[in-house]
Amino acid sequence: MLQKLKKIDGPVIFILVLLMAISIITVYSAGRGPTNLADHGNDYQKMIGYYILGFVAILGIAVVDFRIFIKKALYVYGGGIFLLVLGFFGGTVNNSQGFLKIGGLNLQPAEVFKLVLIIFLAYMLIKKRKSRLYFVQDVLPVALVSFVPFAMVMAQNDLGNALGYIVIVIGMLWIGNVKASHALIGFTIFAVAVGGGLKAYISFHDEIDSFMKGIGRSHWVERLDPWLVPEKATAKASYHTKNAKLAIASGGMMGKGFLQGTSVQSGRVPYTYADSIFVVVAEEFGFVGSSVLLLLYFILIHRMILISLECRDRAGPYLIVGIVSMLLYQIFENIGAFLGIMPLTGITLPFISYGGTSLLINMASIGLVMSIKVHGQELEDDLPQPSRASLTKAKKT
Repeated sequence: MLQKLKKIDGPVIFILVLLMAISIITVYSAGRGPTNLADHGNDYQKMIGYYILGFVAILGIAVVDFRIFIKKALYVYGGGIFLLVLGFFGGTVNNSQGFLKIGGLNLQPAEVFKLVLIIFLAYMLIKKRKSRLYFVQDVLPVALVSFVPFAMVMAQNDLGNALGYIVIVIGMLWIGNVKASHALIGFTIFAVAVGGGLKAYISFHDEIDSFMKGIGRSHWVERLDPWLVPEKATAKASYHTKNAKLAIASGGMMGKGFLQGTSVQSGRVPYTYADSIFVVVAEEFGFVGSSVLLLLYFILIHRMILISLECRDRAGPYLIVGIVSMLLYQIFENIGAFLGIMPLTGITLPFISYGGTSLLINMASIGLVMSIKVHGQELEDDLPQPSRASLTKAKKT
């Protein structure tokens, strides 16, 4: 075991330690405001505990051969679906259903399923021993098994995580070498659907608003209006993003200093300890602090891609690309929402926002990457190898 732990990627662990320090500092600052002090003043202490558990998870998963998770993918997928079903009987936080109270942790099955989906899609794709993925035989089955959890999470009012599933699928299909013509057709359909949907939302806003209120989804309109039709957004709907942008701009180049963020400490920006944690970074540490955070993300993702390139097993790159897609989506969506270029969906900022489930799933994902680093140079003899005939057929296709 000690020999395996020595193979763990040191730079990745070092970056995680730096991200932990940033998280604890910013969560502490966010909890000092008068509106947060009573309920969230000790969140930074909980975050330390979550990080300790996260590092234990990294070490524990790293010593396990990642191919074991692939072999058990059917059970992993079934367990994930079962958790999503339990989510319908769970509590509701910020209009999103599906929180299960386990001890002192609010477990969110939708967060857990992101890693479940990555493992199961990797299992499906490595079975395809082809040089190209084809629509009916390959892409359609992947879309179907991904649509089930997507629909369940959308039914639980969790738009942010549901969209994350789509990004994971797109990333893994791309690395799976989908046919260029199919990729172009899919991208065109997706672009037309999204563009048409946004155009329809703007043109028929009042009708859509009335419909959403009728089905109890008015909070979706409140999140989309400040992004798409700010002139029609209510003061309540635009309050969050408007104050967040003002706080980010007020940070300037160097920031106002630790515990000196007036918007953060006054409570004008809600959820600064969780979804809005980037506002704390930008206001108190400015453009320089925000750039350092983004640089750490870049280096982390770069190291993960290098590990995937060094892996000799086909499952490794699939898993890592899925994890990279998941993290990139969360980073872009969270920060983009407060810059006004993305809608506000309530997605957390990886490794920084307060939240036990989110952090532990991200740390477990890094543990899986470390397992690929440790075991990726080994070739497993009992894995099914393609026959000469199948290889010849693959070359022809």
